[in-house]
Amino acid sequence: MPSRVRKIVLVLHIISSVGWLGSVAGFLSLAVAGLTSGNVQIIRAAYLAMDPITWYVIVPLAFASFFTGLLLSLGTAWGLFRHYWVLVKLLINLLSIPILLLHTRVIDYMASTAVRRNLSHADLSGPGVKLAVTATVALVALFVATILSVYKPRGLTRYGWQKPQ
Repeated sequence: MPSRVRKIVLVLHIISSVGWLGSVAGFLSLAVAGLTSGNVQIIRAAYLAMDPITWYVIVPLAFASFFTGLLLSLGTAWGLFRHYWVLVKLLINLLSIPILLLHTRVIDYMASTAVRRNLSHADLSGPGVKLAVTATVALVALFVATILSVYKPRGLTRYGWQKPQ
């Protein structure tokens, strides 16, 4: 990959990855506010805000991060299957995106429930806790991916040992 193109893709990857991490942190703050607030309006607003944040920020950034990371791995010497840290980041992405898409049902349910009526603590007990826990796990996974990107721990895969750089 030419240097100029690689730098553009790298910048896009960093922006989308950090944006994904930050938007999940914001989502987690809404989930916690929805669970802990005593103010019904704050609870409703938190769950109503989750839906567009998920669909218009988190999901696009997740896919952008995945595709730019894939381009970087295939277009640079790092390769997709040469280093364990690249494989771990790929695995994080490949697990995170489907889990995110599965949880959009819960998010949509909470948002539609918040539109129709005031949410009670009975409404929040299952889905609200699930959203907070899932967002926490996602945040930890994205932190791990970020740490791997910075430190790039050594360790070639069996394929990496066999394939010349």
